[in-house]
Amino acid sequence: MGILYYGGRVYTMRHEGETAEAVFVQDGIIQAIGSETELRGLYEITEEVHLRGGMMLPGLVDSHMHLIGHGERLMRLDLSDCRSYEEMLGLVRERAAQLQPGEWILGDGWNENAFSDRKDIHRRDLDEITQEHPVLLKRVCRHAALVNSYVLEKAGLHTGISDPKGGKVGRGQDGLTGLLYEQAQELIAAIVPGPDDEYLQKALHTAITDCWKHGLVGCHTEDLNYYGGFDQVHRSFRHVIAEKPFKAHLLVHHEVAEERANHEDTHYIEFGAMKAFADGSIGGRTALLSEPYSDQPDTNGVAVFERDELAEIVAKARRLGMMVAIHTIGDLSFEYILDAIEQHPPQPGQRDRIIHCQILRGDLVQRAKGLPVVLDIQPVFVTSDFPSVIEKIGRERLPYAYAWKTLLEAGFLCAGGSDAPVERVNPFLGIYGAVARKSFFDGECYGPEQRLTMFEAVRLFTYGSACAISREHKRGMIAPGYEADFTVVDRDIFAIEPEAVQDTQVLMTVIDGTAVYTL
Repeated sequence: MGILYYGGRVYTMRHEGETAEAVFVQDGIIQAIGSETELRGLYEITEEVHLRGGMMLPGLVDSHMHLIGHGERLMRLDLSDCRSYEEMLGLVRERAAQLQPGEWILGDGWNENAFSDRKDIHRRDLDEITQEHPVLLKRVCRHAALVNSYVLEKAGLHTGISDPKGGKVGRGQDGLTGLLYEQAQELIAAIVPGPDDEYLQKALHTAITDCWKHGLVGCHTEDLNYYGGFDQVHRSFRHVIAEKPFKAHLLVHHEVAEERANHEDTHYIEFGAMKAFADGSIGGRTALLSEPYSDQPDTNGVAVFERDELAEIVAKARRLGMMVAIHTIGDLSFEYILDAIEQHPPQPGQRDRIIHCQILRGDLVQRAKGLPVVLDIQPVFVTSDFPSVIEKIGRERLPYAYAWKTLLEAGFLCAGGSDAPVERVNPFLGIYGAVARKSFFDGECYGPEQRLTMFEAVRLFTYGSACAISREHKRGMIAPGYEADFTVVDRDIFAIEPEAVQDTQVLMTVIDGTAVYTL
């Protein structure tokens, strides 16, 4: 007795071009694939689901995001669509008029590279809007934030303050700019309102609902060292996912890694590798490069940890029997993590994860090939980082920048994510970025030789995400014995022009044989 899915085209993702007419599911597990007639003759069918002529894929999984942060972005002042500085300030002005004095104005997603009027961001512009509200606006990458003078004064920050380790306080000719980079954001953490259980649960509920809408059956997320700490966050995940099924793989921040031993995995919530940040972002010029930034030669970025410190974090993971997942954008930070993994390799059968891998070098690619690592990439970054990234790194570094095809051809296992809320969570925007490599700002294709095939791109979010957590034998494909997680969409993305992929609509999201979303 089970469910028959039919009436569309099923792409198994086992091999390129392999399709089927129907899938039979029992107790949340795929029992068989084949023709509709064949499966009707072999199995007792108690429920039928018509695919409405759509295309079925293995359930898409975002390999790197921040689930609570994604919910927060949907709940807060969204600045991601602002195409001018004045537009952003206008949204802040509107919000200030709606709030009582002393209430926080919180916003997410500004990107000065998208502004058509000006690029210089400064607290004075916020001060002109309000001196009665604390204002905190996080940049799209979340590696930088802009605050007004109200916040600086309340936090006790002044021109004589020193940069914290792993961070930088923005300074100008007239004092502090209000920009806080990397760990400098921790200087205001004590005064920012802390989230309670109700807030976290609302954020998770909002985020998961949105993920379902975009065809995601699960994600790999890093939230546990924030929002009140490990226990509070884990409690919120348990509460929400008990009502809203979602396969959440939780990376464990290195500062709370010991707490992981006190909690058991469940079918929907499991713990993963130890997470750490090796550097920052390209947009904030805090990604750690081996050579200075082309447009700001007085810096080559920020090392969140020095080479030996990062190695000790990896050593700590090994003592706890854990793998590592390291945020690594610049080539020098990539070099640091290769050194650390070579010094402290994982246990046999384990795979470490290197996240982002945006700026590399040929010698580092060759070194990494000999290590048990999965490269966790975000192809949607191509659509938003170009052309501005060229100004920052120069054309001479482009051959190994966002070089997804090079990495796949070198034999790396690669997973695909969005880094939401840094980018939109919609996986089809990431797939589009991988196959088209066109900027949403100017429509140009950057690095056409690095374009992926549609099969390679979709595989990042299916088989690749499963490989990142060593679940490739039960997730990421449509095959007998695999978990019945499906994403059904309104078009055959293997048979259309790449431009049409970004408009893909999800018809149904299925987790363990149960439809959690239907359009």
